[in-house]
Amino acid sequence: MKRNRMGYFLREGIHSIFSHGFMSFASVFVIVACLLIMGCFVLLTLNVNSVISELESENQMVAFVDERYSESDAQALRGRVQNVPNVESVVFVSQTEAMANFVQQYGDSPLLNELEPSILRHRYVIYLKDIARMAETASAVKDIEGIADVHYHVEIAKGFAAVRSVVTVVSIALVLVLFVISLFIMSNTIRLTTVARREEIAVMRMVGATNSFIRQPFLVEGLILGILGALIAFVLQWGIYSFVVSRISTDGVISFIEPIPFSAVAIPILLIFLVVSVLVGVFGSLSAIKNYLKV
Repeated sequence: MKRNRMGYFLREGIHSIFSHGFMSFASVFVIVACLLIMGCFVLLTLNVNSVISELESENQMVAFVDERYSESDAQALRGRVQNVPNVESVVFVSQTEAMANFVQQYGDSPLLNELEPSILRHRYVIYLKDIARMAETASAVKDIEGIADVHYHVEIAKGFAAVRSVVTVVSIALVLVLFVISLFIMSNTIRLTTVARREEIAVMRMVGATNSFIRQPFLVEGLILGILGALIAFVLQWGIYSFVVSRISTDGVISFIEPIPFSAVAIPILLIFLVVSVLVGVFGSLSAIKNYLKV
C-alpha cells in the first residue's frame, strides 16, 4: 500500500511539472540563476579568505631584544615569546644574521662593509595566527622583559581584516536575499498548480483525504524542481569557475593568484546547492498549498 501511494505521489508530481511546462521551466531557471550567483559569492569568499590567509602567513612583526642582552640571553626569551597568545611561530635572528640579511637586501657597498653587526640588535620574527589581533599581540610581546621594541604594520593588518569582513557580510546578505527570492518564485509557481487543481483538491477533501495525502504530490513537485535546479546549477558553476581559473592563470597581471581548485570544494558546493534548493522547493510547496487545506 505504501509503495502504491509513493508511486501515486511521484506520478502526480511529475505530471504536474510537465502539465505546467513553462512555469516549471521558469521556476528551475530562477533557482539555477540564484544558485549560480550564490555559488559565485561563496567561491569568491573562499578564495579571498585563502589569499588573505596566505598573505597573513607572509606578514610578520619583529620584536627587538634589549641591546644589553647577549645572544644566549636573547635566545632564552624564545619560549616566552612563543607562549604569547596568537603567536603561530617565532624565528630568532642574531646580530650577525641580521647584518647578512641587510647586506643581501641593500647591496654590497663600501659603506655597509664598514658597519659592524653589533650596531644591530638581536630580534625575533613573529608569525601570527590571526592578523586582525596584531596590535593586541604586539602589546603582549612588548610587555616581556628583555623585549625593547616591536615593529609591525597595523594598517596592513586592518586592511586584510576589513576586506575579509566586507566580503563575508556581503556574501551572507546576498545568499539570504537570493534564498528569499527563490522561495517566492517557487511558491508562486506551485500556487499556479494548486489553482488549476483546486476542484480536484476540493473533491479529495470531500471524500475524506487527509491534508498530508493532498500535500504530498506538491511536495514531490517542489522537491524534483529543486533537485533539478541544483544539479544544473552545479554543472554550470563548475564550467564557469574552471573558465575563470584558466583565464586567471594566463593573465600576466593577476597570474600570481592561486585560486582554490574546484575539486577541493565541489562536494561542499553540491551539498549547499542541494540543501538550499530542497528547502526552497519544500517550503515553497507548503506555502503555496496551505490556503487550500484550511477547513
